[in-house]
Amino acid sequence: MSAMIKTTAAAAALAAAATLSLSATAAQAAGAKEKCFGVALAGKNDCAAGPGTSCAGTSTADYQGNAWKYVAKGECVKLGGSLTAKAGNAKPVPKKD
Repeated sequence: MSAMIKTTAAAAALAAAATLSLSATAAQAAGAKEKCFGVALAGKNDCAAGPGTSCAGTSTADYQGNAWKYVAKGECVKLGGSLTAKAGNAKPVPKKD
């Protein structure tokens, strides 16, 4: 094999390994988080802000019920949010333990 082919093969192998590593990291991060609806401030949502919006940063009102933000798993309801989309923009009321 020529040096160029060996270098290209090595680069491809490194790129594939990096991709697999990032995929595993993303999966772990998603596993430790949950989507919490109704807790994001206007323009600070992570995604899903209803009709006419594309995704992250597109919510138009504080606490928009159909916009979500990632929070630590198990924290959403404690923050006063919902695990499913809800109507309205009511300020969340944190739950006391």
